[in-house]
Amino acid sequence: MAFPLMSVYTASKPTIFFPTALISFLLLYNGIFASAQIETTSIGAIIDHNTRIGKEVHAAIKVAAQNFNSSSVYHRVSLHFRNPGGNPLQAAYAAEELIKENNVQAIIGMETWEEAALVADVGNRAQVPIVSFASVIVPQPLTPPRWPFLVQMATNVAEQIRCITEIVCSFNWRKVITIYEADYYGTDSGMFAALSDSLHDYGVEIEYRLVLPPFSSLSDPKSFVSENVAELLSKQSRVFVVLQISSSMAAHLFRQAKQMRLIGRDSAWIITDPFASLLDSVNTSVISSMEGALGIKTYFVEDSRSFLDFRQQFWRVFRSDYPEEDNFEMGIHALRAYDSLTTIANAINRTGSSSNGSTTLLKSILSSNFTSLSGDISFHRGEVAGSSLYRIVNVVGKRYKELGFWSSAIGFSKSLVNKESDQKTRGDSMDTLASLVSWPGDIKRTPRGWSMPSDAKPMKIGVPGKTTFQKFVKVDWNSSLNEWSFSGFCIDVFYEVLKILEQSYPLPHEFVPYNGTYNALVDHVANQVCIITLYLSSFLVVFLHIINYPMHN
Repeated sequence: MAFPLMSVYTASKPTIFFPTALISFLLLYNGIFASAQIETTSIGAIIDHNTRIGKEVHAAIKVAAQNFNSSSVYHRVSLHFRNPGGNPLQAAYAAEELIKENNVQAIIGMETWEEAALVADVGNRAQVPIVSFASVIVPQPLTPPRWPFLVQMATNVAEQIRCITEIVCSFNWRKVITIYEADYYGTDSGMFAALSDSLHDYGVEIEYRLVLPPFSSLSDPKSFVSENVAELLSKQSRVFVVLQISSSMAAHLFRQAKQMRLIGRDSAWIITDPFASLLDSVNTSVISSMEGALGIKTYFVEDSRSFLDFRQQFWRVFRSDYPEEDNFEMGIHALRAYDSLTTIANAINRTGSSSNGSTTLLKSILSSNFTSLSGDISFHRGEVAGSSLYRIVNVVGKRYKELGFWSSAIGFSKSLVNKESDQKTRGDSMDTLASLVSWPGDIKRTPRGWSMPSDAKPMKIGVPGKTTFQKFVKVDWNSSLNEWSFSGFCIDVFYEVLKILEQSYPLPHEFVPYNGTYNALVDHVANQVCIITLYLSSFLVVFLHIINYPMHN
């Protein structure tokens, strides 16, 4: 009897317990095998967390890492953040530390070109890909040979310089003043020189440039900015181009400029990226001091499913990390940061393993070809390919409105059109958008862009010193008064017209004898130098220049 019982027991045991044991064993084996196949790649991020842009970038990179880690089967990314505090040398040191101590396979970040260049040098020596979203003006042919491991996520600044030039020329402004906050080394990454050359080609002069030191270096920024902005009052131009500035410095600049009435009738302000892309997060009190300013913002799609999902994730992370911030909207910087990490992560997936070598990873990054939050991601000579599309915006009240778009391919347009459109249809002039602009002081015409002459800076009027018909114009030296005297029919007509003009506009002036040729006189008229000529008809033409255009010293 015992035997049959044993047989039944032994026979039934495998039926009940063997499949369970096998399944458990297979699950354990597969779990161990799957765990063994998951590879973690360390990625360094060099970001200044003290700036608004840095905060947005930090949150965006975290969202990108979370999304990749939750979707990838065999790969994970581990982030290692470093804060250089805006110091390029600290950024380079941080890069060396990340490579040696954390064994990072790539580094992203670097808001300024100075940081990117130094970190790229470190990347060259260690052969580690460096992905930067700093805007640059460096000629493209120079970049790949010197920094072969540098990948640039931002388009070249040259396009934005061209946009600024076309705006200035559209309104026939002949003089401008540039303002920028210098970087750590006291430079502007070449933007001033590029703008100067571009404007010069169209006969536009940069009358003055106001260079402000880094905001973090000022102990009393309000007093410093007030003192320097006051210098602009003595300049004739009232067209101000803000090339680069932090949101902290911009707050002081625009408030002081408004108090000194540099923002008002017949003045114009143009703000550029990256500050223009921060308008959504700038305090409303600052926005209200920027009345009538024109802004150039990098365009990105805001109604796609992927963007809307990202925005919700971004808000959640940003609120958690920076509760002191009142506004949670993001700009193009956050999108480029998200796309930077996504590009590296996708490249790791394609190579199968980050251990295949940094050169292989770099090639995989540069072979990217997909559409993401900031646009199409593909590269040419280490720089993101394609041209940028910009929004032209206008500050009104405590908000801003969108006027239209600009790109190097289509020029100005009220609506989005095909970037591949025929070059013949390109709109170089902003005339199509001009009627939509709300100018400072709510004037209904284009601002003159220059200040009327003052007692401190009178309008200088050239008068022919040697004439054949002295009844028209006569110039004599009065030795008793030690000054020149001017008489004649043209001089009398000038004073009669001046009586009428000064009922609305004061016109301090100064006559200056001119002994050049009549051809030279005509050239001076073309150059906006106010000149009374021998003939009345010429005088009337010149007087139109007095009323409508600025004069050189």
